[in-house]
Amino acid sequence: MKLPLQFAIRYFFSKKSTNAINILSWISVGAIVVGTAALIIVLSVFNGFEGLIKSLYSNFYPEVIVQVREGKRFTVSAAQWQQINSLQGISVVSRTLTENALLRHAESTQTIVVLKGVDENFNKISDVEQHLDQGSYLLKQGNESYGVFGIGVAASLGVRGDQGVLPVAVYVPGKTFNSMNPEDAFHSGLLYPAGVFAIQQEFDNNYVLTDIGFVRSLLDAGDAVSALEIKLSAPDEEEKVIAGLQQIMGPAFKVENRYQQNKSLYMVMQTEKWAVYVILSFILVIAAFNMIGTLSMLVLDKQKDIAILKALGTTPAFIQKIFLLEGGFIAAMGGAAGLLLGTIILGLQKAFGLIKLGGSSFVVDAYPVAFNGLDYLLVALTVLCIGIVAAWFPARKAARFELELRTMLQ
Repeated sequence: MKLPLQFAIRYFFSKKSTNAINILSWISVGAIVVGTAALIIVLSVFNGFEGLIKSLYSNFYPEVIVQVREGKRFTVSAAQWQQINSLQGISVVSRTLTENALLRHAESTQTIVVLKGVDENFNKISDVEQHLDQGSYLLKQGNESYGVFGIGVAASLGVRGDQGVLPVAVYVPGKTFNSMNPEDAFHSGLLYPAGVFAIQQEFDNNYVLTDIGFVRSLLDAGDAVSALEIKLSAPDEEEKVIAGLQQIMGPAFKVENRYQQNKSLYMVMQTEKWAVYVILSFILVIAAFNMIGTLSMLVLDKQKDIAILKALGTTPAFIQKIFLLEGGFIAAMGGAAGLLLGTIILGLQKAFGLIKLGGSSFVVDAYPVAFNGLDYLLVALTVLCIGIVAAWFPARKAARFELELRTMLQ
């Protein structure tokens, strides 16, 4: 392997009989550099968006959630509650109750929201308080119930996160419907705005947080809950905790981690990333066609060298290996330069945010990037494989040049 590699490196850097071959060789390297840099940059940007979205969702979704498979609400017995809280690996358990509701403010504006009642432990699980845009995180004070509104909901209703303003009327569906008096089909209550949070558009435009007791009284739900939201003491305890919770709650309940709660979102992100990887890999395939032409011209240029090597007793496999390594060397050099160029661009983007996102509605100003060692390995292997496959055809042609070369030497 050492001797063929020496030939391959010498053939690349040595002067050819036709100057066009030298130019085409460097064009092949340049094309691979551009394709490799583009591939690692785009994959790293996807990683950045994926990490950003996951962090945004982790501000609202718990690490583990327990919900009933059929129906909307359930009750937890005292024995189950004791078993759950004594389960190793659990840090905090929060009870939540969720229902669609109609909100009306000042008799002029109204909107439909997801009203989420939470207990005192919810703030230890979510990061809503760290994302307050106005006001404070207050759900109950004395006999009054307060709400923390998503910024989109607050804008729709024209409310601010300041205590003491006009309350918001809350309407939820009742259990019966009276056609003579439709208003009897709804239960209502008053909610005072206390704060406004801004996390992510899906939550900002739909959710209002309040005390779970307020929602229970509206729904006449007793001690019912919609979910148990759980924070783990350590990430590596997840599988054990999920198995323990499933055993405690039984088959009528589903216990999901953060990935399972947003499975479709994560699948879409991964599908998009791999689709872009395949599309951008075609840039490298196009560069490989240029490499095929370059190596074919190199084979023609080195016919005399091939004849001498065969006269010295080298096998067709040896000749073929030289040009395979030539293609691998071109791919490796272009791939390494492309990865270096891509890393420099990504480093500058991460440090200075050179390329900005259009508009001002997103949570970051510039395209986010995240380095992933597996992506670097994948891109390197892709470039190397494409280079070797592209070199296969001219290498086979060089190995089969036996008859023509003998005639040329006579």
